[in-house]
Amino acid sequence: MAKQHRILTGQVAAITGAARGIGRATAEAFLREGMKVAIGDLDHATAQQTARELGHGTIALPLNVTERASVKAFLDGVEEQLGPVDVLVNNAGIMQIGHRIWEEDDATTQRMIDINVNGVMFGVKEIVPRMLERGRGHVVNVASTAGKGGFPGGGTYCGTKHYVVGLSEALRAELRDTGIEVSCVMPVVVNTELAAGLQQTRGVKQVQPSDVAEEIVSALREARFDVFVPRSVAGITKVMNVLPRGGREAMSRALKADQVLAQVDVGRRAAYELRASQSDAVLNGGEQAKQLTP
Repeated sequence: MAKQHRILTGQVAAITGAARGIGRATAEAFLREGMKVAIGDLDHATAQQTARELGHGTIALPLNVTERASVKAFLDGVEEQLGPVDVLVNNAGIMQIGHRIWEEDDATTQRMIDINVNGVMFGVKEIVPRMLERGRGHVVNVASTAGKGGFPGGGTYCGTKHYVVGLSEALRAELRDTGIEVSCVMPVVVNTELAAGLQQTRGVKQVQPSDVAEEIVSALREARFDVFVPRSVAGITKVMNVLPRGGREAMSRALKADQVLAQVDVGRRAAYELRASQSDAVLNGGEQAKQLTP
């Protein structure tokens, strides 16, 4: 008998980092399912504009995922306006790349840890107790295929995404038989501002934010943990896992995966890298140029 898919209509979803990119596309996909959607972003003005454009009762709230108090306030606000959160998508993240580990400045390293690691951790810590009280819910953590390997030029980014994968696996085990589901989303390079100036790998093309959003919807319906985008990457990952290290590294070179984060078009990435450097609310205008990795 085919597994019955879950009905999403009427569920309340909160999405972090949803003013643009994957977060926005996910909000759109959720709305098509009849869900109630709240988006949170450090760029509150853009989040508000996005909410107006999406319509259908979408709300936008300020959110700084690097501060647990802000994450709590975000979820409190969602529940006050829309009701108990059924789905939390921990999507907020940045990717500053193109430098060898020892050449990356400390501010850049810390910024990725604060947003990519702490942002997911605080989301989990704040939402799970609420879901446990109700005996239901679904946590979706957006990682990356970079969380399954280490790639030159993106040591810190890969490390943060390894954290998200590991945290998600542990969380799934801890929540077994509680009624709360966990999904870990692992896309290849996604055609967003974050991926500007990146090279293509052989055999695996960039995907669109809408592709990731549709797989997230599918994961909610099917209660699926591993969410590779595209799904064909799951097969590549299985092969990589059984190869010895030398074989994995040779395969990575053959697919040009070892060049994606290392050999980037700096000019095309300049605008994104500057915005990412400003995503830490602690930095002020006088510090931005000094903190941005040249």
